[in-house]
Amino acid sequence: MTMIRPQERAVYNSGIAEISIFPSGCSKRARSLVIVICLCWSSASLAGEWTSPAVELARKIATLTGPGTVAFSLANRSSLSNKDVEDVTRELRAQLESLSVHATQTEQPRVSVQVSLSENPQNHVWVAEVRRGPDSSIVMVSTPRLVISGATQESFSMAIRRTALWTQEKRILDVLVLEESAGPTRLAVLDDDSLGLYRVVNGRWQQEQLLAIPHAKPWPRDLRGRLSRADRGVNAFLPGVTCQLSGNNPAILNCRESNDPWPLSNQITLSATFEPSRNFFTGTLTPGIGKQTSIAKFYSAAPLVRQNSTVWVMALTDGTEHVLDGAGEQTLNLNWGSDVAGVRSSCGLGSQVLTTDPGNGRTDAVRAFEMREHDTVPVSAKVDFAGPVTALWTDARGTAAIAVSKNAETQSYEAFRLAVVCGQ
Repeated sequence: MTMIRPQERAVYNSGIAEISIFPSGCSKRARSLVIVICLCWSSASLAGEWTSPAVELARKIATLTGPGTVAFSLANRSSLSNKDVEDVTRELRAQLESLSVHATQTEQPRVSVQVSLSENPQNHVWVAEVRRGPDSSIVMVSTPRLVISGATQESFSMAIRRTALWTQEKRILDVLVLEESAGPTRLAVLDDDSLGLYRVVNGRWQQEQLLAIPHAKPWPRDLRGRLSRADRGVNAFLPGVTCQLSGNNPAILNCRESNDPWPLSNQITLSATFEPSRNFFTGTLTPGIGKQTSIAKFYSAAPLVRQNSTVWVMALTDGTEHVLDGAGEQTLNLNWGSDVAGVRSSCGLGSQVLTTDPGNGRTDAVRAFEMREHDTVPVSAKVDFAGPVTALWTDARGTAAIAVSKNAETQSYEAFRLAVVCGQ
């Protein structure tokens, strides 16, 4: 997959044969002046590209805010240069002003507008969150990314293939593919109070069963859950509750109060104790990684399988990433998000880690990395999501990850399968 960097300016093709661009007697100062004029014209042309999306987003914002003063802020989470971000900000503020929406950076207005500039391989995606007291609304626009002739392109040896699995209004905690034939044909979907079983019939998904998950204690605010394969079916893990799914038709779900460790992988025997009143793992590992049986509190873990060993990458609650190899522990500061997942592939070293962005709560992205002698190298472009990624787990086979995001525009939860593929 190839990513074009919009901030990189055009370079000029060679002159046509027998045509002299500059007379031989032209001074260096004159030549420089011509180059400056051309560069300024190019920058002005690029700045004009932001007018149309700025007009569209400003209109959507104004529809929500009405005329008046708003607290305005903008964050750049794309590859746009500082100059481009300044142009976008200036254009957007001007369009808001034309609609009688006066943007200020103070916190006094009761209405606030937070704009995030994001992107995917095809489009720039701009998301605006409008807050009025306790109420919040999301609007967004997209515009094709600039492809500038002659610009240097950033290439990666791998890409992330995203396959849509499931969408629903209720929060999705995890999805497990139970059967497939040229694509998933039977799914288990875990949400906050049930485990749903679905099958493809005549090309359409149909519900087989919806099994309730009882729990005596209220769930924590940031609820998490995990599905894993078991010898006789499927296990579901939620804070303080463990369920076993057995049988086919009809399936039976048995749940009990339990603080059993959650499996971190279906291929490697390693589990961790989950804090039932919070959203992280306590750090206790069972049976451990070599001699290491504990680590600081962490959100997620990713196994990277080597020929003769397995390295684990842990995303800790303090924002750092730690690498455990059974003999020692290394601390990394990579500015990743709190979700990591390890996947196997036929590319590169054969094992990659997928990680989310640090995020601002409105949009998110996932990218693949490899660890080469403890150097972390990006090997794919980012795959953007239309809202925050709320879950990222390695799937049952270890060859992909299940990502769940909340679409900021539709407010629905969407589950995808992410696999690393070779080439562009």
